[in-house]
Amino acid sequence: MRNNLNLAPDALEATYKKIAWRLIPFLVFLFVLAWIDRVNVGFAKLQMLQDLQFSEAIYGLGAGIFFIGYFLFEVPSNLLLEKIGARKTLARITILWGLTSMAMVYVKTPAMFYVIRFFLGVFEAGFFPGVVLYLTYWFPAAKRARVNGLFMTSFAIAGVVGGPIAGFIMSAMDGVGHYANWQWLFLLEGIPSVLAGIMVLLYLPEKPVNAGWLSPAQQQAVSGALAAENHDNKHASLRDACRNYRVWICAAVYFCVVSGNATIAFWSPSIIKEIGIVGNLQIGLISAIPFLAGTIAMIWNGIHSDRSGERRLHCALATLVASIGLILTGFFIGSAVLALCALTLAAIGILAAFPVFWSIPAAFLTGTAAAGGIALINSIGNLAGFAAPYLIGSLKTSTGSVASGLYFVAALEFCATILVLLFIKKVR
Repeated sequence: MRNNLNLAPDALEATYKKIAWRLIPFLVFLFVLAWIDRVNVGFAKLQMLQDLQFSEAIYGLGAGIFFIGYFLFEVPSNLLLEKIGARKTLARITILWGLTSMAMVYVKTPAMFYVIRFFLGVFEAGFFPGVVLYLTYWFPAAKRARVNGLFMTSFAIAGVVGGPIAGFIMSAMDGVGHYANWQWLFLLEGIPSVLAGIMVLLYLPEKPVNAGWLSPAQQQAVSGALAAENHDNKHASLRDACRNYRVWICAAVYFCVVSGNATIAFWSPSIIKEIGIVGNLQIGLISAIPFLAGTIAMIWNGIHSDRSGERRLHCALATLVASIGLILTGFFIGSAVLALCALTLAAIGILAAFPVFWSIPAAFLTGTAAAGGIALINSIGNLAGFAAPYLIGSLKTSTGSVASGLYFVAALEFCATILVLLFIKKVR
């Protein structure tokens, strides 16, 4: 039996798979570059702080100030994407963040560190929510947890490949030329982003109707299915989205989730060093373990959530696991094996929460409300990326250990669990 868009259900399903294979690997590649350029400061820290005489508190503030620029410019960037298109917006973002990351080579003072990190956030703002919005142009709500999960494996993949690559660069380039190893790290990891931004213009189609690799029938079926799904959604404007209490609940939940993600992103190298691992390459290789486990959990949770149609418990259980893992990491910080196992458990919970979480706001927002609402949730949530690294840096400076900071972030993850259970509706 065929649907009213003259495409059989099996053929429509095959079309979605074709779209996923065309778009997701490239989008994952872009975000891996973005994530590496965002968090490679965590590896540079192993030598940079000594060379520049920066304290842990200075590092924490510099790592986190990225998210202030990110917060201020994210909603405007996503609204601009809706007006001028994904290709131009994502290309601009990718090229500018690559150039800014390369500028970290010239950091000499705390002020320079803060300014460059701030502008890195300004230029990267809009990429993640832009991709989340972009995927709503291609996939219906019933498929978004799985698709979001596939895209968000970029978090974990960046952790898997970024750590070893950063460790290798800092080991291999130590003493080469006139740059320190951490300067080579920023330079060599910024160049691919600039080149990838050019590739966006050549490769990425705007919407299904612009995809030459889809037949006219496939283009019509995908576009028509999305138009029918969005027809009855009442939240069509940014003002409507801001008035919707669910948007603000989602922002609070996301703030708690991101606090854990920022913690493992910016502090994993330091945590691994603190449990007794020495050598930049060894730290980089071991730091990949939690992210590898998190990748598997992220994909599985997204697929299982789509198959069951359940979002609420899949998200709440993931954040609860994250909270337990962070508490155990702080508790076992003196034992290398137990602390690494606990950190891996935390990464599993943190990363598994992301794809299911983003299927929740995407289910009740569309049009301009989706562009602004998704960006609003992401920008507010990512303020935790400022708060968590700064807080952990300050607590480590005052206590000499990261454990107290881990306990605080664990409490935020537990708050996410409570908020989801209390305020997110049981919708299938």
